[in-house]
Amino acid sequence: MGIGSIGIPGLILILVIALVVFGPKKLPEIGNAFGKTLLEFKKGTKELTDSLEEPFQDDGEKKKA
Repeated sequence: MGIGSIGIPGLILILVIALVVFGPKKLPEIGNAFGKTLLEFKKGTKELTDSLEEPFQDDGEKKKA
């Protein structure tokens, strides 16, 4: 039983609990911070994978660039 098996009802329950705990004024700030964190994580992983793939590229491609 992993995080993928939460489903829609479980997600709604989590959101309702978060609304009760943090309040309606704080919830958008938390969502915004979470979104920025995910964006930075995605950007960081892309940079990492790009830097790891670079040495494996064909030498002909590097000379053209």
